Amino acid sequence: MQYDFDKIIDRKNTNSVKHDALQTFFGTDNVLPLWVADMDFESPDFIRDALKNRLDHPVYAYTFFSESFYSSLIKWMKDKHNHRIEPSWIKVTPGVLTGISMAIMALTNPGDKIIIQPPVYHPFFHLVKSNDRVLVQNELAFENGCYKMDFEHLEKCIDEDTKMIIISNPHNPVGRVWTKEELKKLVTICAKNKILIIADEIHSDIVFEPNQYTPIASISSYAHNNSLTFVAPSKTFNIAGLSTSVAIIPNRKLRKQFIALTSRLHLDSGNVFGTVAFEAAYTHGEEWLNQLMVYLKANVELVKSYFAEHLPAIRVVEPEGTYLLWLDFSALNLEDERLHQILVDEAEVAMNKGISFGLNGYNFMRLNIGSPQAVILEGLERMVAALKRYE
Repeated sequence: MQYDFDKIIDRKNTNSVKHDALQTFFGTDNVLPLWVADMDFESPDFIRDALKNRLDHPVYAYTFFSESFYSSLIKWMKDKHNHRIEPSWIKVTPGVLTGISMAIMALTNPGDKIIIQPPVYHPFFHLVKSNDRVLVQNELAFENGCYKMDFEHLEKCIDEDTKMIIISNPHNPVGRVWTKEELKKLVTICAKNKILIIADEIHSDIVFEPNQYTPIASISSYAHNNSLTFVAPSKTFNIAGLSTSVAIIPNRKLRKQFIALTSRLHLDSGNVFGTVAFEAAYTHGEEWLNQLMVYLKANVELVKSYFAEHLPAIRVVEPEGTYLLWLDFSALNLEDERLHQILVDEAEVAMNKGISFGLNGYNFMRLNIGSPQAVILEGLERMVAALKRYE
């Protein structure tokens, strides 16, 4: 079946954060929404069909996680990522962020230090601080247009109070897919210092060739026994609103501590429709994903070529994964707030401020390319028209 990613979907008045909360976040509704990390494509037909089939039964009461629910993820991880997991390792959470927050609460103590690597997904800052842990920032190094982990600085960040690191792989917002060699270096440092690894791998299916996603737990026996990996079909198949994700926890002791907290908070039951969509996505999603990746790659090339031709001062950090582009506006020599103002008031485009992902995001913006090409092109035209005179 050929899927139509060019189709324009009107998402207004659906309580969509991306489309209906613009006034709240940007002070105006008159902006093109290219910000929140969900896509403007239809959720796949096989997911909608599965939901309709379940909807036809008139009772939506308490549910549990069936054997086929677990096996759908196990098969997906094996077939797509050559990574074997066991059913007992999988614990369902109402979202990746909820799961990471629970891991922080269950596996560290107030006052413990937790490392993140900005620019990085902005809720990580809040998760650490709101749980009364000490935030430690190991900023990524930006060299020759590419981001790298700063291992030398990472080791300097660590002391006896450092208990955990949270990583993003593929990395949101800079689009890096960490190589096996990079992850080995990271794990070696963590092993030497007995640091627990929390891996947000929600974007693991959105990887552009020839790059290859490597699950952190596959790196070594230490990583296997001292990591919690969080995945979900929500980004890949555009079903974030169904709030169903999983933690993969091979270590029995860590898993027991995690489960104790989820049980205490009564977060161990399922969402009827989220479980149905989860299983359908991982059971039937391969062909849809293949076509999506071709389309997203074309969107990447569109953005790169358009800026190169019309406004080369805007530089695109080459993405290895995710449908989020990290744009460098620094050559325009504009103050960060002024840049944001021009983009909202003159270009009438809504993107995420780079600085919200860390101070080293100054003069960057995050552009969501998970939209029909006509929408992306309109956004590019608006940006160039507004910023051309500042070149």
